[in-house]
Amino acid sequence: MIDFVRPLLFLDVDGPLIPFGPTWHGRPDRVPPPVPDTGNPLLARVEPADGPRLAALPCELVWATTWQDDANETIAPLLGLPDLPVVDIPEHDDGDVPGGPHWKAPLLVDWAAGRPFAWVDDEIAEADRAWVAVHHPERALLYRVDPGRGLTDADFAALDAWLRGP
Repeated sequence: MIDFVRPLLFLDVDGPLIPFGPTWHGRPDRVPPPVPDTGNPLLARVEPADGPRLAALPCELVWATTWQDDANETIAPLLGLPDLPVVDIPEHDDGDVPGGPHWKAPLLVDWAAGRPFAWVDDEIAEADRAWVAVHHPERALLYRVDPGRGLTDADFAALDAWLRGP
């Protein structure tokens, strides 16, 4: 009998879920909904409809963000998501080695422990793809999201197709 393991989807917050550009989520007409005053005006950029779309993907969602547990306290409720597992991200200095992988890449490969995974982030580069290809034995999709737009319909379609793949 084959044991099917759902792939992991490591999800960053800033960029994919909180876009920074003037055209959020690929829609120039995007008007932010009212958000309770949390002291962080960027939270108005979170698209609540992304929550059900993320939950519908055939994967296990995992926070991979410097928001850490705050993602469960602040972002998950805005998206209507339950608490998700969180990759423990130790203190770092954002000092990636030039030409080397992003500091998250080794953490995510370790956390995946041989499971297939997709990593959604706005800071993914070719060095990350090359490093993961050498250090991770299973399928991996390193999916860079445009931080000015955040997750779009095309991004959700691409993720869904990869997650349902072989």
